[in-house]
Amino acid sequence: MKWNWQQKDWPAFRWDAAALAPLERQFLLHSGEFIGAFKHVESSDKDALKIELISNEALKTSEVEGEILNRSSVQASLIQQFGLGPRQARIPAAERGIAEMMVDLYRSFADPLEDEVMFRWHTMLTGDDRSVGVIGGYRTHHDPTQVVSGADDKRAVHFEAPPSDQIPTDMKAFIKWFNATSPGDKRALDPLVRAGIAHLYFVSIHLFEDGNGRIARALAEKALAQGIGQPTLIALTYTIQRKRKDYYAALERNNKDNEITDWLFYFANTILDAQATTMKRVDFYLSKAKFYERLRGQLNERQEKAVTRMFREGIGGFKGGMSADKYITITGTSRATATRDLQDLVAKGALTRTGERKHTRYHINLTD
Repeated sequence: MKWNWQQKDWPAFRWDAAALAPLERQFLLHSGEFIGAFKHVESSDKDALKIELISNEALKTSEVEGEILNRSSVQASLIQQFGLGPRQARIPAAERGIAEMMVDLYRSFADPLEDEVMFRWHTMLTGDDRSVGVIGGYRTHHDPTQVVSGADDKRAVHFEAPPSDQIPTDMKAFIKWFNATSPGDKRALDPLVRAGIAHLYFVSIHLFEDGNGRIARALAEKALAQGIGQPTLIALTYTIQRKRKDYYAALERNNKDNEITDWLFYFANTILDAQATTMKRVDFYLSKAKFYERLRGQLNERQEKAVTRMFREGIGGFKGGMSADKYITITGTSRATATRDLQDLVAKGALTRTGERKHTRYHINLTD
C-alpha cells in the first residue's frame, strides 16, 4: 500500500474548487454574522465569552487525543495569560501548556508560519513529558511512525508517516506553501480549502513524536483566522470531538491519494457546524444581557445570586434544571423562602417551571 506522501504527485493536492465554492461563501457569511454579533455582547461579558470559547477548544483538542484536562485549571491559566486575573500557582503542566498554545495562536494568528512557531507550540504541549524523546524539534528516530489500533496479533495500520530524514524537506515545502497561499498572495486559497489542506498536509508529514493532531488543528484555525482577518473563536475541535470517529475515518480515507475533495467537504462542513455552535454561545450571551435588562431591579439578593449561578452553567444550564434543594444550597436560605423566591421568579418570567412536587425543576427563560 502506498500512502499519499509516497505518490508521485506528492504534495500536489487536487480538489473540486467549484463544488466547494458554496461552502466558502457560507463560511464568509457566517463569519460576518459572528463578528457583528460579538460586537453587541456586553463589554463585561466579552472576556468571559472569549475565555469560554478558547477553553472549550483547549479541552476538546486534548480530548480528541484521549487526554482529559481540568476545565478550571485551563480557564485559570487563560485568565492569567490574558491579564484578566492574578497569577495562580500550581496549574498542572498539561493545562498550562495547552492554554499557552491557544493564547499564542490567538495573538499571533496573522504572523507568517515558521518552524519556530510549531517548535514553540510543541514545547508548550509536551515540555514536561519525559516519554517524548525530542521536544520542540523534528522527530529523529529511525523506526517507522505509524498510527495503529488493535492487539499486536490483530494490529491494523491506519497510516505510516514519512521517514525522519524526509521531514526537513517536507516541512520546508509545507511552510513555503502555507505562507504562499495566505490572503493577498498570488496563490491565495479560500479559507476552508486552505485550512483543510493545512491540517491534512501537516498530519501526513507527522513531524513530531507527539502532538501532531493538536498542532494540525491549531494550524487550521490559524488559516481560518488569516482568512477573515481576526481570531475565529469557532468551536472547531469541540465539533470534531463530538464525532471523533468520523474525523479519524475521514483522515484515513484521504491518506492514500492526493485527490482530496472528499476530505475538504468533510472538513468544510465541520467548520460550518462549528460556526453554528459558536453563534449559539454568542446568542446566549446576548440573551443574557436582555434578560438582565428586562428584570433590572426586580430580583432580590438571593434571586440574583441563584440566577448568576445558573448562567455560569452556560447554554445547557444545570443538569436536570434548578431544584429547590440546589437553590437552598446556593443561597443558604430556608425551604419556605426558597419556594417563595422560585415561584416569584416564575411569575416575573425569569424562570420556567417543569414537573411537580419533588420533581419540580426550573430553567432560565430567555424567550421573553
